[in-house]
Amino acid sequence: FYSYVIDLLSGTGFLEETCLFYGHYTIDGVKFHNFTYDLPLAYLLSTIAYLALSLLWIVKRSVEGFKINLIRSEEHFQSYCNKIFAGWDFCITNRSMADLKHSSLRYELRADLEEERIRQKIAERTSEETIRIYSLRLFLNCIVLAVLAACFYAIYRATIFSQEHMKKEIDKMVFGENLLILYLPSIVITLANFITPMIFAKIIHYEDYSPGFEIRLTILRCVFMRLATICVLVFTLGSKITSCDNYSCELCGYNQKLYPCWETQVGQEMYKLMIFDLIIILAVTLFVDFPRKLLVTYCSSWKLIQCWGQQEFAIPDNVLGIVYGQTICWIGAFFSPLLPAIATLKFIIIFYVKEMSLLYTCRPSPRQFRASNSNFFFLLVLLIGLCLAIIPLTISMARIPSSKACGPFTNFNTTWEVVPKTVSTFPSSLQSLVYGVTSEAFAVPFFMIICLIMFYFIALAGAHKRVVVQLRERLALGSRGKRYLIQKLTEAQKDVKSRVDGR
Repeated sequence: FYSYVIDLLSGTGFLEETCLFYGHYTIDGVKFHNFTYDLPLAYLLSTIAYLALSLLWIVKRSVEGFKINLIRSEEHFQSYCNKIFAGWDFCITNRSMADLKHSSLRYELRADLEEERIRQKIAERTSEETIRIYSLRLFLNCIVLAVLAACFYAIYRATIFSQEHMKKEIDKMVFGENLLILYLPSIVITLANFITPMIFAKIIHYEDYSPGFEIRLTILRCVFMRLATICVLVFTLGSKITSCDNYSCELCGYNQKLYPCWETQVGQEMYKLMIFDLIIILAVTLFVDFPRKLLVTYCSSWKLIQCWGQQEFAIPDNVLGIVYGQTICWIGAFFSPLLPAIATLKFIIIFYVKEMSLLYTCRPSPRQFRASNSNFFFLLVLLIGLCLAIIPLTISMARIPSSKACGPFTNFNTTWEVVPKTVSTFPSSLQSLVYGVTSEAFAVPFFMIICLIMFYFIALAGAHKRVVVQLRERLALGSRGKRYLIQKLTEAQKDVKSRVDGR
């Protein structure tokens, strides 16, 4: 039972031999009556296909949000008018929802006024104050970089320690010791993702930014921290896989003694990150949020409980957690083909757990993220996560030699070599077409055409923006004309009334 628990949590043992990991698949194709299904080529192309589809879909959604944000750049006075005269939703019939909408509008107006105060304060700064605030920001950013460097070094050391000691036999360890060694990189990454946002939130208060910029900068720092920790883990594993200490690895090109099937072990690390992230979310919700709600409800007279307060549901933090899990899925899907199915099941569980936590244990956050910017911003963060996931996958496919002990690419030096081998079986005319499309003679003109198309769409977006500005000016002139006519009509009515009263 102990071994099965360890295997289930770490992906080793009986799970290592299943279709969950890379090592289960072989180089043998599936033969049908008229053709043979090339398993290595299908394995590689399916990975490229889901990454390409994810990229296209995110870019499509991001462009839509970017166009909306580009057109909706409005003046501050117009923003106030829209919130005051057109900000109410008349479909609201529930009293609690109406109170929530009131507080939302009140917060947005307060945030706008605070940003206006910050802009006026910046305009009135003297040269000495400007030098002082920029020096303070430089010092605080150095502290942020130091915190990030310390976290990255801790992840690096934890990964090396875990890889060097995970080969000990299970029966020579106690249960907790073995799990601690197996999950040490995941534990360090989770602690870093939990501690650094609190440090960043404290630091940002002394940098004297506007409230909106404070939120965006804090989120960007947290995004960089979350995604960079995964990259540090992956590149540390890559350095251990390709390094040989006291013996030569020129034959295979990687450390075959410690990593006979290195793709499976990378997949196990991504699997452990996924499982540990789910365990932490469930544990925090069940053993922190719910007891906190009970204490706030039934022990509200205690001063310590009053200072602690009720849990806030912060939408940006929860969305960034989903982006973090999705990035793990993108990186690990090549090394663990069934990891997307596990991630789907994990996200379904998290959705209902977060829903219960939101309804029964949380209160709305007083610092709401602006809905008009959230869609584009979070899609941009997701796009950054996908780009960071593509980098280690590309390096592992094109640069690191594939395992010679397992997997569908044992007969190839690298994973990518299956593509030129398949192309070499094509007819000569088709080979010439493929080589022409992939050559520099095609790539340079194609890149130039893409740049011209991009510049055209940028110019088109600028023209649309100018049209929107002109239409707003016409609306303003029309409203001034109506106001002038109403004023003249009122004066005429007063003259008529005075004449009637005089008679």
